[in-house]
Amino acid sequence: MTMLGRRELNRATLERQLLLRRSERSAVETIDHLVGMQAQAPFPPYFGLWTRLARFQPDDLAQRLLDRSVVRIVLMRGTVHLVSAADCLRLRPLVQPIMGGAVRTNTQHRAEIAGIDHAEIAALGRELLDEQPRTAAQLGPLLAERWPDRKPASLAFALRNLLPLVQIPPRAVWGRSGQPTYATAETWLGRPLAAEPSLEDVLRRYLAAFGPATVADMQVWSGLRGLKEVVPRLDLRTFRDENGRQLLDLPDAPRPDPDVPSPPRFLAPFDNVLLSHKDRSRVMHEDGRKRLFSMKNAVLPGTILVDGFLHGTWRLARRKHTATLLIEPYRKLPEEDADAVALEGRRLLQFAEPDAADHDVQITPVAV
Repeated sequence: MTMLGRRELNRATLERQLLLRRSERSAVETIDHLVGMQAQAPFPPYFGLWTRLARFQPDDLAQRLLDRSVVRIVLMRGTVHLVSAADCLRLRPLVQPIMGGAVRTNTQHRAEIAGIDHAEIAALGRELLDEQPRTAAQLGPLLAERWPDRKPASLAFALRNLLPLVQIPPRAVWGRSGQPTYATAETWLGRPLAAEPSLEDVLRRYLAAFGPATVADMQVWSGLRGLKEVVPRLDLRTFRDENGRQLLDLPDAPRPDPDVPSPPRFLAPFDNVLLSHKDRSRVMHEDGRKRLFSMKNAVLPGTILVDGFLHGTWRLARRKHTATLLIEPYRKLPEEDADAVALEGRRLLQFAEPDAADHDVQITPVAV
């Protein structure tokens, strides 16, 4: 069995994530290829697409939200993802075990939901949402009219897990704001959920975007269990990693030379390339992993890749007419890398803050 080292896994993953070179794909094609983009906050996917695509502009995604080509919905790992309309309909039934499990196990809400018939609350919720889209703050009190002894927030939580609810615009439309307002996927998209979605096809697509990978990686990405029984049906090629673990991959998937150049990349907050493997050493060293995942409130900031690996964080600041990109590297950057990071950072500022009169890139010095 052929062994793939850390750099080989790194370059294979970056190639499939469109991070070695920017792609000419459209926004929807890219979202589809990536099997969605994690999107707890409204605007990170814009940055995730900018760093992957050659000519991406905010309106390329904003318009697709407005015309319902893409939607925001809770999916893999029980987190909000931006996905194509087709993926919304095929993925949501597959992750229902995660959603239903949360209703039973969530420590904050389970006592308030206990004893309520799930089919009954789902039916009432669907009736309310068929009338008009509503926020959780609106749904809770309406559901509490039927269950007055239960907390409205817990009833709304149950409904968000029992029904396929999409967050509709203006939420996540670039330059606009809005509270999460829900409609059912079927009503918003005018089509039913997939009756027999293929988990096998979804796992092949995962490998096309994140592979080579172990079964444990697939489970971490999806939040699903029992995948070991599914994998033998996929007709895959096998490798092993440096620790002897079995890696699975599509037979003809790209696996670039480990020495192919990897330019600096600014990843969006919560970018899936950092979250979709159990063993994350293919994109980060152990010191970087500990530093990143010790952030307060489990909030992952924007991050930078240098030579393909996690090397620090970034954030934007705006003061009057000046937009500043603040970069905090984890280790001292060689001069050549610092120049390349600063150049890419100026491109990011031009994308994110085009109306600013001044763009300033600041790289925090690292003590030697």
